[in-house]
Amino acid sequence: MKLSKRGEYALRALIDLGIAEELGRPVLQISELAAKEKLPVKFLEQIFTQLKAAGYVEARRGKFGGYSLAQPMNRIRFGTVIRLIDGPLAPIRCVSQTAYERCTCPDEAHCGLRMLMLDVRNAIARHLDRTTLAEIVEITLRKLRRDNVKSPFLRRVTPLAPLLLSAAPDPAHKAAKFQSVSKIRRKT
Repeated sequence: MKLSKRGEYALRALIDLGIAEELGRPVLQISELAAKEKLPVKFLEQIFTQLKAAGYVEARRGKFGGYSLAQPMNRIRFGTVIRLIDGPLAPIRCVSQTAYERCTCPDEAHCGLRMLMLDVRNAIARHLDRTTLAEIVEITLRKLRRDNVKSPFLRRVTPLAPLLLSAAPDPAHKAAKFQSVSKIRRKT
């Protein structure tokens, strides 16, 4: 098994979406992900098209649009994502369960190399098929917190003071409103 750049970026993007979701940002723009991972937006869009078609992510349009996970993190397994992007996990075709091809060995049943590669394939598949996105996100967040590293996906906090000052009515208007409310209360 060789993890391609496309497969690596797909897994990293899913991890980023999972981290953002855990930090309260379930939707991320592709440009934000591309900037964080230092990838061309067009390349990441191609990867997300494949992930979307397979039901791992969903797209939302509009000003606040972007991508989000389409499944719970504990249902996304790394083995299936890698198979989707890169194909079989087997290091050689004669041990692949999904893309078997007879090898050039004259006695496949007694080939030591095939037996070794079968064990390698089984170990890799077992581990990747058992590992969920939820586990990797949890491990990653734990390490970020331990090392005091701020995640780029923390909610952006808008300072309230400028918003309140610009939205506050002028004092003369406020006083007139208070007087009219006082008059109504006295009449009742």
